[in-house]
Amino acid sequence: MEYLILIYADESRYETMPEGQMASLMADFASYTQALEAAGVLRGGAELAPVSSATSVRVQNGKQIITDGPFAETKEQLGGYYLLDCAHLDEALAWAGRCPAASLGTIEVRPVTA
Repeated sequence: MEYLILIYADESRYETMPEGQMASLMADFASYTQALEAAGVLRGGAELAPVSSATSVRVQNGKQIITDGPFAETKEQLGGYYLLDCAHLDEALAWAGRCPAASLGTIEVRPVTA
């Protein structure tokens, strides 16, 4: 079954992170990604551009309304994702707990139903 691992954190933490700490975090993400690939569970993933680049679309009364920015103001922003193919939820949760960003924010695990 496929699970989406959604990575949420306060993106301002990354903007102010010392260069050495950021380099270490990126190395941790590279190792994590390699482990997912080696286990054969990785189906995709990507880092997202900052939330300031988001555009939201709504339809009201049959008219499309486009606004700059995210859907809602939050303390943590969606910064990236991994799509995993795991045997069960417990396996996906174990991988989510190993994500380097788990100590910096929240990792949401959601089954893909389609």
